[in-house]
Amino acid sequence: MKFIEHLKQTCDRHNSLLCVGLDPDIAKFTATINQSDTPIFDFNKAIIDATADLVCAYKPQIAHYAAYGAETELRQSIRYIQDKYQIPVILDAKRGDIGSTAEMYAREAFERYKADAVTVNPYLGLDSMEPFLFYEDKGIFILCRTSNPGGSDLQNLKIENGLYLYEHVAIKAKEVWNTNGNVLLVVGATRPQELKRIRELTGDMPFLLPGIGAQGGDIKSMMENARGGQLIVNSSRAILYADVSDNFAEGARKVALETRDQINLYR
Repeated sequence: MKFIEHLKQTCDRHNSLLCVGLDPDIAKFTATINQSDTPIFDFNKAIIDATADLVCAYKPQIAHYAAYGAETELRQSIRYIQDKYQIPVILDAKRGDIGSTAEMYAREAFERYKADAVTVNPYLGLDSMEPFLFYEDKGIFILCRTSNPGGSDLQNLKIENGLYLYEHVAIKAKEVWNTNGNVLLVVGATRPQELKRIRELTGDMPFLLPGIGAQGGDIKSMMENARGGQLIVNSSRAILYADVSDNFAEGARKVALETRDQINLYR
């Protein structure tokens, strides 16, 4: 099954556009979790079991595993999500390189980790993304307008055709790069007017929307400006660390449920 079809089925099954970002931080784990030989996997498993019926996807950020030398626990977490719950996994890697290096990054994401989708950086051009795009059944999330304040430094530059750079990326993604129908865009929820503009330029292309929760994006404004295509709304820290006691999974479920339902108010 292709990623976008799998995603839509999961959204319908769970009545949810919520994606939970699995960004483990051992410093925030309870003493009980940290006593385990596999603390990151045990933490993720508790979060997954508590929220699996509320989400359309999970999004592990690769740096939060590589920094701890926990790549095995990343693979365990992805396998657990896919095998037990049949929920798509987006590997947040933001890869961008050329030639054989790009090919190896694509193999890492899709063959080593078995992710259903991956995030990539388009600023080295099409050839840096082609090794990912060749995996036709996988989702390729291209960074378009990111949620961080510094994104404006480059993404809002005017180029020769009068477009902002993020607009140029959006048009290229829709008209040139999406030959296999597996391209999706990352668009920050913190920039509602730019989000609206990207929707105008790309029609019904699916968006991954980071920036709510800890980053402060407004759900109502985000939904009003993004509607018109498939949406995946990501929240990470606000859900994972809603409760830092031994009841952390219950706290995560409570916030995930509230977030899913708030998103659904404006669908």
